Amino acid sequence: MCGRYTLTADAESIQLAFGLDSASDWPRPRYNIAPSQSAPVITNRDPGRLSFLKWGLTPSWAEDPSIGHRMINARSETAAEKPSFRAAFKRRRCLMPADGFYEWTRRGRQKIPMYIHLENRALFAFAGLWERRQNPDGSILETCAILTTEANSLIRPLHHRMAVILAPEHYEMWLSSEGIETAALMSLMSPHPADSMRVYEVSDEVNHPANDHAGLIEPFAAPQQPGLL
Repeated sequence: MCGRYTLTADAESIQLAFGLDSASDWPRPRYNIAPSQSAPVITNRDPGRLSFLKWGLTPSWAEDPSIGHRMINARSETAAEKPSFRAAFKRRRCLMPADGFYEWTRRGRQKIPMYIHLENRALFAFAGLWERRQNPDGSILETCAILTTEANSLIRPLHHRMAVILAPEHYEMWLSSEGIETAALMSLMSPHPADSMRVYEVSDEVNHPANDHAGLIEPFAAPQQPGLL
């Protein structure tokens, strides 16, 4: 799964990495993007710019928009058939730019946050879905979710699922609005190679969504206990 992630690059780097017309709307580096927050995405509706959608997908037919709180991720194996995601999988796909993400492991009773990134700290894109819903008051709610797949060997000790990371050569296919068979899209849903990723422990400050600063991705060294010096 993916429950927190980062996008720390500047607007110019994002624009170049994803071939955007502009990324001038990107306000600042983000070190702790969390569910229910506004997430930067590149939609198949407007592939030349960043859009900002609420993370947690709410289907257009949902009576209660709070359902999105439970749908930050979508299983890639079933997304094409599951009522909550199948329309978006067919018609509303997006890239969710990132340069790292967090996962948690257990050490006794503690949950220890770990930060995962590509070996060269390159920008990448999660495979995402997006939805558009008109609220009863006439306002528009646009939301998104990250597709997941089985974990690779690096992530598996932390969690049995991981976010789908798309190869850059597949961005155009993923954002295509028509003519792509479901089988072709499903072929992109494989785990990212473990040997091109790195992981290390970080501070538990990341557990609080209000914390959003560069120190969150610094390697964490636990303070030594007295008598161990």
